[in-house]
Amino acid sequence: MVYRALRAAGHSVGLYTSPHLVDVRERMVVDDRPITPDAFAQWTEELREGVELTGASFFEVTTAIAFADFAARGADVAVVEVGLGGRLDSTNVLMPAACAVTHVARDHSDYLGDSLPGIAREKAGIAKPGVPFVIGETEPELCMVLESAAREAGALVVRVPPDAVYDGRLALRGAHQRRNAAVARSLLHALPTWLRPPEQAVASGLAAAALPGRFDRRGKWLFDVAHNPGGMATLVAGIEATNLPRPVHALAGILSDKDWEQMLQQLSGVVDRVWATQPPSAPPERSWDLDEVGRRLPQLAVEPDFERALEAVQRGAATVVVAGSFHTVGDALARLPGFAPLR
Repeated sequence: MVYRALRAAGHSVGLYTSPHLVDVRERMVVDDRPITPDAFAQWTEELREGVELTGASFFEVTTAIAFADFAARGADVAVVEVGLGGRLDSTNVLMPAACAVTHVARDHSDYLGDSLPGIAREKAGIAKPGVPFVIGETEPELCMVLESAAREAGALVVRVPPDAVYDGRLALRGAHQRRNAAVARSLLHALPTWLRPPEQAVASGLAAAALPGRFDRRGKWLFDVAHNPGGMATLVAGIEATNLPRPVHALAGILSDKDWEQMLQQLSGVVDRVWATQPPSAPPERSWDLDEVGRRLPQLAVEPDFERALEAVQRGAATVVVAGSFHTVGDALARLPGFAPLR
């Protein structure tokens, strides 16, 4: 949303997001153009020695490539999504013009812990002296944690009222996106004068913003990257609020370190049948145990082979929901004609 508004204001804008759905180049975009394969290969080669010396992670490398590419392509400004947490995230080498925390939920617990206040403190690690720090969280205790940490860092705290929602036109579906838009609008208003877009550009950008895999309806298909209980609850609310043609079948593939049982129970409550499968692109060490899934939730259909599951879930379905992880949605988009984000 912020990216689209800045584009509507006439800026050349880089956008760094993660993870990707099908092609790693989705993460690095300038003015709607992903990094080219040749540029990606060139930056990889230039960084190779440093990567080998430091043992840099995949995300650290893609962050470095993105920043190098944005500079090389002459972007005026970059909109950068934190990968994980904030305090120790590789994107946090930036000195931002403004920053924001949208919401705090349990995710990446192996790195960030199970405590929501603790996760909030990690996220507040992006706060910088003299820089606007926009708080979109609505839970009072977590807001206090975020605000306290930001003030300790010397940031300029901007709290979005807990009941604030955007009432203008949005392309993104779901009630939660109206809250997201209110947070984006506050972040845009907090930018320095030279960068702050006029209200017309904000409205135009918010109306145009779209994102593959977020309550993304394409004919009979509905793709959503919901990959934790909070995300699944949002997807479930969206399904309940939408008159989807029945029967509704769902294809779910979830990583082993997520609360997959709770997520599947949530999803099962709003669809007519669920197929559990193994997304091929999921890291082997994070692949869930489908035998255990079948034992604990025998009402589900379990098909480990992704291709067969993708075929089976369509039979007799008026609507097919694909959810559970970026891997699941990306692997489905890559296999369905004309659906991949990059061609």
